[in-house]
Amino acid sequence: MLAAAAVCPQTPLIVTGLPRLRAACDAAVQGVLAARPDVLIVVGGAAATEAYAGGAAGSLRPWGLDAGAGTGEPVLPLSLTVGRCLLDGRVPDACQAVDLDAAPAECLALGEKLAATGGRVGLLVLADGSACLTPKAPGKYDEAAGPFDDRVAQALDAADPAALAALDPVEADRLWATGRAALQVLAGAAAGAAPRGRLLARTAPYGVGYFTALWD
Repeated sequence: MLAAAAVCPQTPLIVTGLPRLRAACDAAVQGVLAARPDVLIVVGGAAATEAYAGGAAGSLRPWGLDAGAGTGEPVLPLSLTVGRCLLDGRVPDACQAVDLDAAPAECLALGEKLAATGGRVGLLVLADGSACLTPKAPGKYDEAAGPFDDRVAQALDAADPAALAALDPVEADRLWATGRAALQVLAGAAAGAAPRGRLLARTAPYGVGYFTALWD
């Protein structure tokens, strides 16, 4: 069953900058570890759904940062690499990528599968909100981006899996909300768990929605 989950941004900037947001991420990660999970899994969006070993390596050099995690050939996508960096040397039991375009039903089923891995399961979920929040954002400004991120923030603060499961993949794609699939994996993992939620941070310094939350 799901014992605890942390939601953190997948931006590589969280590794070397944005100190206040990084402090919130550290608090969320420590909250998950404090729940003493038997299994710790890092979850994030990627080009394809794929499972990786917990010790798999990732590098941020393609994004201009001399940072990374693990040893050997870097194979992890950006989101899982950032997650491994946030664990600060702790090796998770597994890393799970989910296709950014995966249908909600597929994401929910994957979450249920992860929660049934065995014993108490802890998740570190990497997910951004919309990248269309301002005229200078990476995506084209869209007035629907703010309300979309409001719904995500409210769902994270209330630990509301149903609200995350209801996110529209078409709208999320239009708003460049790359965290939608990973958030719906969390929704699937939390089904029936009745966690408590706390939104620890929310910001959008570059027109991209960043959230940090803890469910326990």
